[in-house]
Amino acid sequence: MAAYKVKVATGTDLLSGTMDSISLTIVGTQGQSHKQLLNHFGRDFATGAVDEYTVRCPQDLGELVIIRLHKERYSFLPKNSWYCNYVQICAPDGRIYHFPAYQWMDGYETLALREATGKTAAEDTLPILLEHRQEEIRAKQDFYHWRVFVPGLPNYVHIPSYRPPVRRNPNRPEWNGYIPGFPILINIKATKFLNSNLRFSFIKTASFFFRLGPMALGFKLRGLVDCKQSWKRLKDIKKIFPANKSIVSEYVAEHWAEDSFFGYQYLNGINPGLLRRCTRIPDKFPVTDDMVAPFLGEGTCLQAELEKGNIYLADYRILEGIPTIELNGRKQHHCAPLCLLHFGPEGNMMPIAIQLSQTPGPDCPIFLPSDSEWDWLLAKTWVRYAEFYCHEAISHLLETHLIAEAFCLAMMRQLPMCHPLYKLLVPHTRYTIQINSIGRALLLNEGGLSARGMSLGLEGFAEVMVRALSETTYNSLYLPNDFVERGVQDLPGYYYRDDSLAVWDALERYVTEIITYYYPCDAAVEGDPELQSWVQEIFKECLLGRESSGFPQRLRTVPELIRYVTIVIYTCSAKHAAVNTGQLEYTAWMPNFPSSMRNPPMQAKGLTTLETFMDTLPDVKTTCITLLVLWTLSREPDDKRPLGHFPDIHFVEEAPRRSMESLRRRLAQISHNIRQRNKCLPIPYYYLDPVLIENSISI
Repeated sequence: MAAYKVKVATGTDLLSGTMDSISLTIVGTQGQSHKQLLNHFGRDFATGAVDEYTVRCPQDLGELVIIRLHKERYSFLPKNSWYCNYVQICAPDGRIYHFPAYQWMDGYETLALREATGKTAAEDTLPILLEHRQEEIRAKQDFYHWRVFVPGLPNYVHIPSYRPPVRRNPNRPEWNGYIPGFPILINIKATKFLNSNLRFSFIKTASFFFRLGPMALGFKLRGLVDCKQSWKRLKDIKKIFPANKSIVSEYVAEHWAEDSFFGYQYLNGINPGLLRRCTRIPDKFPVTDDMVAPFLGEGTCLQAELEKGNIYLADYRILEGIPTIELNGRKQHHCAPLCLLHFGPEGNMMPIAIQLSQTPGPDCPIFLPSDSEWDWLLAKTWVRYAEFYCHEAISHLLETHLIAEAFCLAMMRQLPMCHPLYKLLVPHTRYTIQINSIGRALLLNEGGLSARGMSLGLEGFAEVMVRALSETTYNSLYLPNDFVERGVQDLPGYYYRDDSLAVWDALERYVTEIITYYYPCDAAVEGDPELQSWVQEIFKECLLGRESSGFPQRLRTVPELIRYVTIVIYTCSAKHAAVNTGQLEYTAWMPNFPSSMRNPPMQAKGLTTLETFMDTLPDVKTTCITLLVLWTLSREPDDKRPLGHFPDIHFVEEAPRRSMESLRRRLAQISHNIRQRNKCLPIPYYYLDPVLIENSISI
């Protein structure tokens, strides 16, 4: 008689436990056990419990390869869900086998789990294991389908076979989408098709939604969301979030009108990837030396500064020609500006010329720092308005959320749980599909922010993303290349660049160690059909098959795979943190980041006053709708997992476990370096401090 010591770990999230009956079958290379009920005749499988059992078999089962967990009705009790972390079995010879689950069992079902050793398809020789991985992929592809979101944007997850009354988890909190007293009724049904394994934990759900309701109700009671009038005084805007202040948000409100802070935001604000070194003034922006010479310093000229590499350009051409909508009964306005900046010897990036159109002419003056105070301030505010769309639509929603969701869905459909790449990537996909479903409801539906708080409306906001995806290239997602291509690789004071490259290097070294352990040669990469299917599906469903993107349709070498996987993990973690974490700090002072403009761009100089400036900014209602949504989407709820922290045990081999520990040490050193540097800065830059970066896009 052979005795197998079994440990079954239940999840720690509230309501992870079950009262249903759980049985176990163990399958080895020399036979399988009978189906044994796991029952201590007490409270088994409680939240956070690790229950121990003994399974006795007539003979030794050999090497253990698969287990089956059977969840069945227990007497008269109603069905309830169970979250299983893992099963661990100690064989008679003392060898310990680990079977990771980390998933919900909602109904009465059988879940087959493989032993945790990472293997590609080429390494599986047992028919039962080959059949298991094929069946797993087939089942996931039958369950998860691609669906068109907006033509021209990455496709997203659709589960046509999902029926909430049958498969939803009754233990998980529901929210009907109603925010008390607030004019947005969120189409939260967009998230109900998700099965329990894609949805937020109980704690995260409660944290996310139950903080939103009181804040929205507070806006209502203070009369902010019913006021369609202009702000009477700039200082009144501070009253929106009187209790939500930080060093950065206070600095923004105090210094937003200063040219030096305007330029600083291109380097270390929430959209730090747009600025380019300018070597030639474009014809569409006819700036002359006479215009800008007073702002360049003595003994130099525009051509000399161009040759020295001190002139930079922010071009918002991608926004050109998009129609606007009405908000609160008033026509909104739009522009696609150009902004020329100079990096001076004192180390400040300063704006020196702004044109509010892509087409020069007599009705499109070039605004200069020497113009009247209100002309220059309103010109800069128009540029900040354009920044809102380039940040929210492109840098944030498209280049992190939507692209990461496609990475995630392709992984689920093409890689089995035993695949090394699945084990490497799955921590970086946690909750991404859930938050994107909420994001589509909050931002991209008829009752959402784009329809109620943006000049461009729903169609215009989507058009910005469609245009951006049509220009997205594989090289642009390769971080080191991006800085070189934009000519900013040696620009002083660019803390975003310094920190992002440090994190990238740590991730790339980690990925290299993992990949080279499982793929010893190029032939192993090219000969992995599951890997190739994953890459092909991303090209087809994310890049929509556009060959000009340069995205690979096939990977042939180990270095190619390392670069590809590093891009995926960085996009799903640090890249999102850089553009998301500081949203509220830089947008709470609305004039620094307006989502709409109520008057047309100026066509002549000398006409702007404080009154016309205030009348151009978003009204009170639009401001509050926008800021409430951004507050919601930038406040990380509870149940966080910082970059490099992997509590779920997917890797069991010593080599990848050592690599994970090395990654944590490198990230800890980066965090220390960032915090030491920030002590000397008037504006700390901490958005890429690894302690504040989530493993995945979960907010």
